[in-house]
This record gives sequence, structure tokens and C-alpha cells, in this order.
Amino acid sequence: MYTVRQPLVSVVTPVYNEAGYLAECIESVLAQTYQNWDYTIIDNCSTDRSLEVARRYAAKERRIRIHENQQFLPAIPNHNVALRQISPKSKYCKVVLGDDWIFPNCLERMVAVAEEHPSVGLVGAYVLEGEQVASTGLPYPSSVVRGQEICRRHLLEGLYVFGSANAVLYRAELVRGRDPFYNEANIHADTEACFELLKDSDFGFAHQVLTFTRLRPGSLNTASKDLHTYFPSMLQLLVTHAPAYLTREECQACLARHLFEYYKFLGKSLVLGRDNQFWDYHKGELIRAGVAFSRARLAKGALATLNDAALNPKLTVERMLSRRRLQAVRRRQSIVHELSVKGHNAIDKQETTT
Repeated sequence: MYTVRQPLVSVVTPVYNEAGYLAECIESVLAQTYQNWDYTIIDNCSTDRSLEVARRYAAKERRIRIHENQQFLPAIPNHNVALRQISPKSKYCKVVLGDDWIFPNCLERMVAVAEEHPSVGLVGAYVLEGEQVASTGLPYPSSVVRGQEICRRHLLEGLYVFGSANAVLYRAELVRGRDPFYNEANIHADTEACFELLKDSDFGFAHQVLTFTRLRPGSLNTASKDLHTYFPSMLQLLVTHAPAYLTREECQACLARHLFEYYKFLGKSLVLGRDNQFWDYHKGELIRAGVAFSRARLAKGALATLNDAALNPKLTVERMLSRRRLQAVRRRQSIVHELSVKGHNAIDKQETTT
């Protein structure tokens, strides 16, 4: 594509110790078929060679500039700093994470969707996560979906097509209209931002794999999967944003169903012996959502896990755990039983009040 009449796209990359991947990320921006872009790399006080890599490319390409944080920031606040660097002249902006990259026609395809549909506030596409394609589920050729509809389907059907910040293109005026853009208290702030934007805009989608998300130990994505942050994230959406998209009855039904599945997962986690960090995180998130942590429901979920293991020979505790942990599990079984006895009379009351 030629730059004539192309709207400007501001690309930003927040970086912290990504020296091993940053060159590949930058090269993917340089390789774009869409040429009217500016690019800011935000270094978050990296202690490896990330800044050196960024400077090497900036010295060769006038469209690349570097912003250096004066102090280290957590991931989400750093992403907010990155979005504050977008050009006042840009019509669109694109986050490309430092350990990820985008396919050569990513900007071209996403901008084309947004330009064809002025009501679109953000554009998504299929995502290559490691070796798997994600963000699927929209039938072809659904290039634009009403914001109300896509959020309803996310809440009611579990349709997830937003992906991470690396996977979407934002209309820049919407980003400039929110400061901070991301909720810094939410590890899934990118999804929450989509729900905020789609209250007043539509969702565009390019039916093509346009972005790559790297799955590696230590990454935010991997940490999220290990902690199963999906459960508290969905809980926050249901409590905070669902009333804008669902009826009161739908909200209540979705919340009850989600809490049932959440505590079933937590009950299994009790049997598996997750560490204190895991429990501190989930207890804190339940409280933050305004839903008190329930020992009665936890016991109920743990008993359901143990009953499933007893009834299904293919799902035994021996297969769930190593032999060295079986003794600890049997001790927990007695604790779960005690919790169940103490909390039995409170279960109904807990379910009606939360």
C-alpha cells in the first residue's frame, strides 16, 4: 500500500527485559505493507540489552523513537504510559508487545476494516498463540458486529474474540479520551477496556491470522494461565459491566452460574494443594468484586471434585497427583469434610446473599 491518504497509525511497544525477542518484534513492524505509521518503544528500566536493541533500530529508522521510564512500573501502568505516547495526529493506534510480533499485513487489514466501518471502535483478528489459533468463533464474513451484541455473546456464550492488547487495533480518539486507558488494578485490563469502548462503538474483525502471542515461562500470559485469572476477570465483568449489556435476570443467572464454576475450580485447587500466593490472589479478587469468600462453597466444590474422582475410574486422585502428594491429599480430605460439616447450614444462606 502507498502512504498517500493513508491515516496515521501510532504503534507502541512497552518493553521490560525483552532483549531476546525485541528485534523480532521491531522487524515485524518494519515489515508492514502499510507504511504510514510512527513507532514508540517504551523501555521500562530494563536491566538487559533491550534498550541497546531499541536504540540500534531507532538510529536507522526515523519513524522509531524511544521513551525511557525514569522508574520501573508494573506491567499495566507501563502499558498506560505507552498509550500516552501516541501521536496527536494518529487516527489509529496499535500495541505490539515486546515479546510478540505482528504479521506483515496486520496494519493494512485492520485499518481497512476500521476505515470501511466508521462505527468501529476496535478491530480484532485471529491470533496465533504459540502453535494454536485463538480468537475464533465469529462466522465469516462478520467484519463488523454491534458492540452490544459481541459483549452479550462474550458474557452469555463465552465467545472470546478480543485477544490481548497485542491482538487489536484501537481508534486513537477513544484511547486519548480515557486516561488511564487501562484499569491498573485488573490483570485483564485489555478485556475490560474492550467492554468500555463497545458501550458506544462497534467491533470490527478481520478473518485472518494477523498477530502472534508468544507462550513462554515468566510471561504475563503464562502467569495468567497458571493463576487461572479468567475466573476473577469474568467475575469483575459480570459485576461491573454486565448490567450495561444484559437484563437483570440474565445478570443474576450468569453470576450464579459463574460462581458455581468458580468455586468448583477452587475446590479442585484445594484438593491439588495450591500455594498461598494462589489463595491470596483469588480471595483478594473475590473481595474486590464485592463477593465475600465462602468457605462453605469452597468445601462444596472440593467435595464435588473428590466425588467425581471416586465415581470416575479415569479421574482418580492418583492420576491427578503424584504419589508423593497422596498423603497430603488425604489430610486435606479430612479438613474438607470438617469444613463441609461446619458450613453445611450456611450454604443456602451464602448462595442467596452473594
